[in-house]
Amino acid sequence: QVQLVESGGGLVQAGGSLRLSCAASGSIFSINAMGWYRQAPGKQRELVAVVTSGGSTNYADSVKGRFTISSDNAKNTVLLQMNSLKPEDTAVYYCKAVVTSQDYSRRQYWGKGTLVTVSS
Repeated sequence: QVQLVESGGGLVQAGGSLRLSCAASGSIFSINAMGWYRQAPGKQRELVAVVTSGGSTNYADSVKGRFTISSDNAKNTVLLQMNSLKPEDTAVYYCKAVVTSQDYSRRQYWGKGTLVTVSS
């Protein structure tokens, strides 16, 4: 089993910054990709940003230029630096990891989510 623990959410004014962190632990052989998704009230969960083990990144158009995703492969962590936050960024942010376990099976895991609230 693999556990993902997120931290860093909270309340911030529009234009402010927050940094989210997600740490993976458990039966990990390697992490293939880690990323952040978000779900606003009444909306579907959507991709925010993802980084692969090779360092490739992909961002939702709505966050390009404002958010930066990075990973520390040695610590099995992923960070999301969020700048110039807007009220429409308000959502529960979920960490996701695609993990190859010690038994060489590959699965995706989700964190429990952390709430980000941006006030206008």
